[in-house]
Amino acid sequence: MQPKSGEWAVPATVPGDNVSALLSTGKIPDPYWADNELQVQWIGREDWVYSRAFEVGPAFLEERAIFLNIENLDTVAAISLNGHLVLRTENMYRRYRVDVREFLVPGTNAIRIEFSSSERIALEKTKQVPYPIPTTKSPVESPHRNMIRKVPCHAGWDWGICLMVSGIYGDISLGATSSCRIDYVTTTQKHSAGSVEVTVEVYVESFTEGGVELQVSLGGERVFLPVQLHLGANHLEATVTLANPRLWWPAGYGEQPLYDLTVRVAGEEMRKRIGLRTVQLVTEEDAHGLSFLFQVNGVPIFCKGANWIPADALPQRQTREVVEDLLRSALAANMNIIRVWGGGQYEPDWFYDFCDEHGLLVWQDFMFACSLYPSTPDFLENVRQEVRHQIKRLRDHACIALWCGNNENHGAMTWYEASRNNRDRYIVDYDRLFEGVIGKTVDECDPTRSYWPCSPCAGRDDYSEGLLDVNRGDSHYWGVWHEEKPFSAFQEITPRFCSEFGYQSFPSMETIRAYAPEDQFNLTAPIMEYHQRSWRGNSRIIEMFSRYFRMPQSFEGFVYLSQVQQALAMKTAVEDWRRARPVCMGTLYWQLNDNWPACSWSSIDYGGKWKLLHYVTKRFYAPLLVSAFQTPEGDVQIWAGNDHLTESDATVTVEIFDFSGNRLRREALPVKLEGGSSRKIVSWPVAELAPEPTKVWMRLTLESGGASVQNEHFFSEPKKLPLQKPDIAATVEAEASGGFRVLLSCTSPAFYVSIQAEGIRGEFDDNCITLLPGEPRVLHFVPKEEGTLEAFQAALRIECLNALHA
Repeated sequence: MQPKSGEWAVPATVPGDNVSALLSTGKIPDPYWADNELQVQWIGREDWVYSRAFEVGPAFLEERAIFLNIENLDTVAAISLNGHLVLRTENMYRRYRVDVREFLVPGTNAIRIEFSSSERIALEKTKQVPYPIPTTKSPVESPHRNMIRKVPCHAGWDWGICLMVSGIYGDISLGATSSCRIDYVTTTQKHSAGSVEVTVEVYVESFTEGGVELQVSLGGERVFLPVQLHLGANHLEATVTLANPRLWWPAGYGEQPLYDLTVRVAGEEMRKRIGLRTVQLVTEEDAHGLSFLFQVNGVPIFCKGANWIPADALPQRQTREVVEDLLRSALAANMNIIRVWGGGQYEPDWFYDFCDEHGLLVWQDFMFACSLYPSTPDFLENVRQEVRHQIKRLRDHACIALWCGNNENHGAMTWYEASRNNRDRYIVDYDRLFEGVIGKTVDECDPTRSYWPCSPCAGRDDYSEGLLDVNRGDSHYWGVWHEEKPFSAFQEITPRFCSEFGYQSFPSMETIRAYAPEDQFNLTAPIMEYHQRSWRGNSRIIEMFSRYFRMPQSFEGFVYLSQVQQALAMKTAVEDWRRARPVCMGTLYWQLNDNWPACSWSSIDYGGKWKLLHYVTKRFYAPLLVSAFQTPEGDVQIWAGNDHLTESDATVTVEIFDFSGNRLRREALPVKLEGGSSRKIVSWPVAELAPEPTKVWMRLTLESGGASVQNEHFFSEPKKLPLQKPDIAATVEAEASGGFRVLLSCTSPAFYVSIQAEGIRGEFDDNCITLLPGEPRVLHFVPKEEGTLEAFQAALRIECLNALHA
């Protein structure tokens, strides 16, 4: 790899990107450290060349057709073979296949890929349209990202670094055949009592004519059909019927059996695995507005998940190991859905394979976000080819629940002066792209699923201004973060399905040490502010501290409390919206992961370490939930939720303690919980349970079928509570499994107890917990790398809210 000027060259990895190549050879500093990002912006303004030699044998050249296959080429490129231009690309989301037989020779051949600067090309395209096409600005950015079909967040975001990488991230290979090539295989399922009929459609490019046999094998059933191939594109079809199918279910609702599908035509073969299930988005007018809920196999699913962004700003680091570790963390936190957000990328096949295998539904955005977009004929056709390929590539994955046109572009028409002043012009552009092209392509290529034009919106053909109200369709609620409202504002709305909401925190201390020197360990230090991309982000965190908590005295205390505060914010929202079931039927918080080390809304640090929020998520997304809601009128309501499909008998125990740990009251309430329900168990006046609200607190326990879950409730802001020094003791033992057992005890109640093993990869089975005297807790740590007991003991750090009151 080298700049097009040819001054020097460095080795590059494929799949991989140019920034990673420069970093690995010492040409640039680490862009994630401090403000080094600013020193590498020149890379996105340069043209780059990838080149290599390869061998071709004589037998290969005897085939009738030889084609170059390229997927995920980022982005604007010219590809030459042996000095002959064979292809130009300008969309990293498309698959390109081009005949190159005439350009190859026996023996050594040369391929050269010239990447043009995406930043320069984007600027050139703005000059080709007759009016401005606005896009959202970022603190560090590459402008006009909406003019090219490249990962939008490569150009920076309000949580992400600006790295305008280029490179080869997918398959680049030569294929040869004298018969035909299978381009796509898709399936359509028709379910009836005791059986499912699967129609298999095969898209074949044939280089010969004549009769052949189409062979389809699915779940032990085989079909052999004589078919006639014609030169060029062919569309073949066969139907397989399976008796007594095992249905695929989302995580928490059942198993995920997958059936092997094999298709053969004229010696060519394609294999995939499919899950047998129905999925439906239900949007119906009702007394509350317009519903938004998913049904799988006819069963309403309460969706519990988060938004997904690319796993790393450097594509070369988006390895299968890293990505699957993040997805496992989502599952471990009781999630059943992930939204692949429209400012990122369509993920590799193995991403969706993992979701198929583990029951993680995927809300799939098309890659458009927070901008307006052109509607020129060439742009629209480019998008049409992109969408057609991605749908045909992905539609047989059982996990795909929804195709969504974009992220917030509908509402974005109110963000810019140009579109506010001439809304009709931009509405026409919006409709041409998101209905005229994307909507029609979804309808054509995948009629088995719903198309939702924008998140948030109220559905197709609804062009109401703004982000619409929470009573219709899906919603994004940012009143608490961007408008700086109190956490109770979450409880003042009841969304039908909240697909974005969030609150920020700092990453862990070990993550901060990965990007900042110790002289920057201060919230207003330059590097600490540099790794905060949300306007007034750190100030908002501090301001919210003052509403609920006593101010920390150390930087480490600020970091810890920011994570407690983030967890409390999300807990407040999700518990309330789960209480609102079935009016509300889903929550997707922003965001699961980070693409570089920074202060953000994520529940998992860059590098995979769980924040406290992720541990709390595991509890508020658990199938059984008990929670308290303190009303403005002065009552405390106790609620229980059951996501299981079956009814269960349960006991809810309510306990009142003082802050020395003395239990003052205990009530055990037998309840019956219907499957898939949420219900209020009891309501008491606060004056009855807590005559002096700052002197006591409440613990809730729900027990059912051998499962037990707990929750706590303060009757007043934590800053007003007389928390005592808890003297937490920890005893650590090694376990035969390779993990570690930690026994925690205390002398007085300790709240939001955080235990960290700094520098050791792995997770505890629980965290951010409450400890009571006389009730020791055992936590288990599962490491992701080998380590000694001594190293683990030395790495342990324990913090709790009580320390802020010392």
